[in-house]
Amino acid sequence: MKTPKAMVLRQQLQHFMTLYRNKLGLNKFTAHKFELKHLQVCLKSLDPIFHDYTIIQLTDIHLGQWITPNHLKGIIELVNQEKPDLIALTGDYVSYLIDQYEADLTNCLKNLNPLDASLAVLGNHDHWLGAKKMRSILKNSGVIDISNEVYTIHRENTCLHVVGLDSVMLNKDQLDNVINKIPVEGPAILIVHEPDFADISSSTGRFSLQLSGHSHGGQFIIPFWNNTIIKGPYFKKYPLGKYKVGDMIQYTSRGLGTNVFWFRINCPPEITIIKLKSAEYEDES
Repeated sequence: MKTPKAMVLRQQLQHFMTLYRNKLGLNKFTAHKFELKHLQVCLKSLDPIFHDYTIIQLTDIHLGQWITPNHLKGIIELVNQEKPDLIALTGDYVSYLIDQYEADLTNCLKNLNPLDASLAVLGNHDHWLGAKKMRSILKNSGVIDISNEVYTIHRENTCLHVVGLDSVMLNKDQLDNVINKIPVEGPAILIVHEPDFADISSSTGRFSLQLSGHSHGGQFIIPFWNNTIIKGPYFKKYPLGKYKVGDMIQYTSRGLGTNVFWFRINCPPEITIIKLKSAEYEDES
């Protein structure tokens, strides 16, 4: 199949910008440029055994644009230092080129070291460049693709469900089928690339928390307002940060990489560290 002209132009732009970045020596990883964003979320039905369960969300890596393999290696070292129980990857691992970054992405993701699992869903860019190849990269990296699937974490006689949906933007999600796969007992967390899906997911009454990316936080945050004027398809309502949507918490991470425009203004790349809190445990304390 012939590559669309718009895609070819963006691939050429990425090649040009990469050469420019390399000449300026911008490949070095600097830890303080990546914000460790801490978030506490109380889940009403979370068993106390899961109190302080730690999930790290990584999203919108867009490897090969502003984020280089050196950056990603350093990011993963920061992640592992936090000793997470679970890692949730919410899509867009590359932008317009995949073959050149397959080995680097695989080797970096292999080094993720959570206690339980690294779970992933795909974003729109992953489908544009080849969902089959991206799923292969995830598999070879030891990352479990839970697009339109349910992954259950067990502790003694209780459980926590992590539900994944494939890209909503490209109509790959299968919410009805996935809902039927979730066991009745235990709270459920949804990971899906596009944040505005929260209106639909919250209406099911089955999810306590949704983790998304897609927006990059707009890449520009207005000082003192802590919001962005840059909004687009599927991140118009929930472009940045924490929201209450019905009875569900929606969190939209600023993500790690950039797309098209290789800059961020007052919007640093983000590694999100989520601590789950049990309402029962909180009440007792």
